[in-house]
Amino acid sequence: MRTRSIFICVFSLFCISVFSQDKAVEKKSDSIKWKYTPNFTIGADVLNLSIGLFGDRKLFQGFISSRINKRTHAVIDLGYDKNIYQKNGYDAKADGMFAKLGAFYMLSMDPENALNGFYAGGKLAGSFYTQEYMAVPVKGMYSEGVTLAFDPSTQSSYWIEAMLGARVQVFDSNFFIDVNVQPRYLAYTTKQDEIEPMIVPGFGRSSGKFTMGFSWNIAYKF
Repeated sequence: MRTRSIFICVFSLFCISVFSQDKAVEKKSDSIKWKYTPNFTIGADVLNLSIGLFGDRKLFQGFISSRINKRTHAVIDLGYDKNIYQKNGYDAKADGMFAKLGAFYMLSMDPENALNGFYAGGKLAGSFYTQEYMAVPVKGMYSEGVTLAFDPSTQSSYWIEAMLGARVQVFDSNFFIDVNVQPRYLAYTTKQDEIEPMIVPGFGRSSGKFTMGFSWNIAYKF
């Protein structure tokens, strides 16, 4: 897992450097006022989609963003996530839809293309999903390992996440590479028989309240 993360980071930085090396660094005057006109950038996470071909997790997610002032962009994420959890005696699976709503701020921008640069922001997120526990470990009478099974149930979870990333234009086209990481905190979740969820679609596979997500997107500006 650590090797894969390092490879993703190095590959992303390489792509950003290749496509941004010819960009000018001359600054434009801040006195130029920017007026909102309808604009949308639509992207799809191709990295997690590709990983899903070889792993247990099937994650399909994309976003729509719109620049609402000089440096601020509103963003909506939508997705579907299916995963399993088989660890420490647990055997569980979950699948469902999730949505995120938030905004990000451009920390630095290319003076020739305001969509290029590094950004930071945050989102509020929610997931509505079906989970099933085939095995949940409980302590038996003589401390021997005993597991219980539970019927499928419908649950919901809500979290907040930060985002830190970069976006760069692919040559002179309307396509962009958008890469970001997302530290997440699970704020509230419903439970089945007081069992903490092992998997939350869109949030990740974790027995704790903190996790880290990432996405590597190909985006198109309309």
